[in-house]
Amino acid sequence: MSARTSQILQAAFLFLLALALNSGAVAVRTQAHLSEKVIRLHVLANSDSPADQSLKLLVRDRLLHDAAPLLDKARDRREMETLLRESLPALSDAARETLSMNGSSYPVTLELRETEFPTRYYDTFALPAGRYLALRAVIGDGNGRNWWCVVFPPLCGGGVPDTDDDFTAEEISLISRDTAPYVLKFRVVECWERLRQTLARD
Repeated sequence: MSARTSQILQAAFLFLLALALNSGAVAVRTQAHLSEKVIRLHVLANSDSPADQSLKLLVRDRLLHDAAPLLDKARDRREMETLLRESLPALSDAARETLSMNGSSYPVTLELRETEFPTRYYDTFALPAGRYLALRAVIGDGNGRNWWCVVFPPLCGGGVPDTDDDFTAEEISLISRDTAPYVLKFRVVECWERLRQTLARD
């Protein structure tokens, strides 16, 4: 290989590296902005037994049903967070009632808290790893497979948010499964999240 060819290859590598770093930085910033606009629902089953997993889904359905009227009142995430916090006692009662009606005496704990999530792939969109505000329901010991979706804006039934929901085109591009580069972007965000968590522990 000639010296000139080597220089060209090095220049090309540095150029691609610069593009990757820039794309990664944009993806990390976009994820941070995205996390400020959504509230996730996170339901943890008591165990992985079929009966406990079934109870998990019943509690999920009840919470989604009872939270639906709040969506009509909330214009943004801040308002939805306020409404959910005010409704936590009623939602907790609803979850306990659902368990009792189905023959379960498990306790259930509901809270609204910042939670670490891995990358989650849905049919038409995905959310990168990171910290998100979540309505978190823990049934019994909470040792079973969990279930999560986006309760605000309401994406639990599928679909991708659009710019009418106050999401930027950049945010839509990050989470849309129709966007080819998004897997690479998610890898960058995942690496950043692992580094941030490691530094936080230290």
